[in-house]
Amino acid sequence: RHWPGHMETDYIYTLGIAGERFFQEIKKNGRIMGAKCKQCGIVYVPPRMYCERCFEKLQEWINVGKRGMVHTYTVAYIDLSGAKLKEPTIYAVIKFDGANGGFVHKLAEIDHEKVKIGMKVEAVFKPKEKREGSINDIRYFKPVK
Repeated sequence: RHWPGHMETDYIYTLGIAGERFFQEIKKNGRIMGAKCKQCGIVYVPPRMYCERCFEKLQEWINVGKRGMVHTYTVAYIDLSGAKLKEPTIYAVIKFDGANGGFVHKLAEIDHEKVKIGMKVEAVFKPKEKREGSINDIRYFKPVK
């Protein structure tokens, strides 16, 4: 059966223990951290509480550095409302050496026609006093020269 109408829903999404620590490391120290499984040796970025392969609790955190690699990317020409952007925005999946996973972020300081899968990139952080503890504390990734 169906009931027509509206149902109000409010959601509060929490970062969780691993997410909170991950973003605090970015905010306070400008470090991108991963969680390493002592049994499998897998490093997860972003970090998790438990290994996805062996279910071991992940307690060792390691700095994976500020440099990564473009795993894949897309170029946006319109914004969320459908309006044409003045300049195209490049979004990429960034992976880190020796780590499993990665995350999506913006690329900048490069022409969208020159981006390549496999290119090395480096995180550009906001000034420390402007960081808020979110992924946006990383302004963007730029090509490594």
